[in-house]
Amino acid sequence: MENTERMDIGNVRIADEVVAIIAGLAATEVDGVAGMSGGLAGGIAELLGKRNLSKGVKVEVGDREAAVDLFLVVNYGVSIPEVALRVQENVSRAITSMTGLTVVEVNVHIQGVHFQVEEKPEEPARVR
Repeated sequence: MENTERMDIGNVRIADEVVAIIAGLAATEVDGVAGMSGGLAGGIAELLGKRNLSKGVKVEVGDREAAVDLFLVVNYGVSIPEVALRVQENVSRAITSMTGLTVVEVNVHIQGVHFQVEEKPEEPARVR
């Protein structure tokens, strides 16, 4: 489905995929969001990289309104309610400013927690 707006000189169509990419990018900009979730595989949330911005996003776009569902992985130690609220605000603002659509809801689904793993410094190679 595409959003179509009639202009005096023609139509403007915004594909659902475009709205999903805007939502995914706006969500991953928020501090505390580790990334988008591609779903649960074996009970573990699959963390998607930055290239898959529309994955983990479901949008329903009407003529003038949009509803968004986001599936996220957050960083360990963050306040999930605070991060979710900031995601909702950022996604709504981005979609409205870029497309002119009214965002009626942004549902945030936390699918997992990302733990920062400290890597041990590599030992210098020994010269023989």
